[in-house]
Formats: sequence, structure tokens, C-alpha cells
Amino acid sequence: MTEDGIIKVLLVDDQPLLRMGFRLILEGEDDFSVVGEASDGIEAIGLVAELQPDVVLMDVRMSGMDGIEATRHISSSGSEARVIILTTFDLDEYAFSGLQAGASAFLLKDVAPTELVHAVRLVASGDAVVAPRVTQRLLETYVRGGHAPGHAAPTHRDPLLDELTPRETEILTTIAEGLSNAEIAHKFFLSEATVKTHVRRILSKLQLRDRVQVVVYAYETGLVVPSNPDY
Repeated sequence: MTEDGIIKVLLVDDQPLLRMGFRLILEGEDDFSVVGEASDGIEAIGLVAELQPDVVLMDVRMSGMDGIEATRHISSSGSEARVIILTTFDLDEYAFSGLQAGASAFLLKDVAPTELVHAVRLVASGDAVVAPRVTQRLLETYVRGGHAPGHAAPTHRDPLLDELTPRETEILTTIAEGLSNAEIAHKFFLSEATVKTHVRRILSKLQLRDRVQVVVYAYETGLVVPSNPDY
């Protein structure tokens, strides 16, 4: 984010009309600047390094390098850019793979303009998961029974969990359940500022980028079990 609070966005999609639609929506807001567009994953990686956007809107299904592989490259490169995966279906294994690869959220391509704007602001802030309960449903669908792409049941407890205090472990579980900071504060009779401090410490100790990665981590390590196996 620039010093004047402008959120820099990179659009990545192989459909020019979709990129144009998102550009018109975002540039209608005073706090957004669309700094570039890419039509495939390889182009996206180069533009992320060159333009250093805050948020990347990334289509998953593109010819050449798809959005999943591009997201993996961006996340592992040390870039501060946060990726929002764009998908056509809400229960899409590509969207799940995007979260595994390091994306901060996913949105449906037919998202309402107001929801798109709100989602980009949330992800840029780093404090929230976009549509946490939809994300939870996606995770439950693909993690239960080992159906997730590339997923294997955990064979041992992650030693990093031993770094957490009992309170942090409780809060980790509630994040994985999709609770917001306000809901966590209410549940544990804490201030939202205290919850934010706990969340930051959890991210640091578990070496995770943001809240959605906490959700993925909790499911993949078996810390949280899908609530409805017959979903």
C-alpha cells in the first residue's frame, strides 16, 4: 500500500473483458489503483516483481502457467502481494489448491461489485478472511477423507504448535472455524485489540502469511476436524 493509502492491484485473467470489468469497478474507488494486467501466470509473476502490487486478482484456469502455479511462485518468492483466487464455482478444487499454494482468499467471478471492493480491502489489510464460512465449506469438502488435491493425513503433531500458549491454541481453533476478530473477542471476553495481538503472534509462530493460511494449516494438520463428514 502506498503512503497515501492507495491499494495497488494487479489483474490476471485470460479474458480481456473480465479484466476490463474489474478495472472499471476498482478504479471507481478513490483508494484503488490498477497498476497492471496479465493474461497468464508467467506474465503475472514478472509483473508482481516489477510493479509490487498489494493484491493480485488471479484467475485459476489459464493456458500456459495456470493461476495455482503462479500463486505458488508469488507466495514463495517473498513478495508482500496477497493473492485472491478467481473461480467460477464455489466448491472448486482449483480454488482449494489456490489456498494451499498461498492465496489469501477466493472469490466467484460473478461477485457483486460491492463485495469485490470489500474483499480487496480486507485482503490488503491482512486482518480478515474473505467469506470465512465459504472458505470453511471449501476446506471441509476437500480435506475430509483425504480428498484434497495433494493432501495426506498428518502423521505427527507439528512441533510449531508447541510454541503456542493455551490461549493462542484456543484462538487458532476459532479462526479455523471462521470466526471474525469481533466474534473471537466476544467468545473469550477479550478486546478486539487483544485478539489482533494474539492473531499476529500465531501467524509469526506458525510462520504463516495470513488468517486464511491459519485455516488451511488447522485442517491439514488435523487440529480441526471437518464438522460434517457427510456434507
